Amino acid sequence: MQIILAVILASLITACGSNNLTPNTQIVRRAIVLQVTQTQQELSQQLRLESPNLKVNRVKVTSQKPLTIQDLRAYRVQGNYDYTLKLSKRTVTQKDNPFEVYLQRQTEGKTWRLAQQQREENGSNWVTQLVE
Repeated sequence: MQIILAVILASLITACGSNNLTPNTQIVRRAIVLQVTQTQQELSQQLRLESPNLKVNRVKVTSQKPLTIQDLRAYRVQGNYDYTLKLSKRTVTQKDNPFEVYLQRQTEGKTWRLAQQQREENGSNWVTQLVE
């Protein structure tokens, strides 16, 4: 009986601990919003339009692959999402848009950063920003 309880307790501790190591859907959603919003803002500035209001409605993660970015644990997360874009005169909804985000876990384990690879003349560099 004690062995069975020990095995159950060990599996519960392992399950709870590993859950916090990978980005959850809320973090992934925030990273998508951050990445898409930045792209939309750049386009809006170039076209001299007002920046649209973006809402991500659904996120479906299909793959999470671990890797290392700048000596910290990270994940390449892929999947699909639905979003609604509110423009000045209309609203646009799109479904099943593919996404790929790189999320880096910080040393203290409390925060995640969106990592984006920047191409440079002598290679590439990762630029990260806090996912709030």
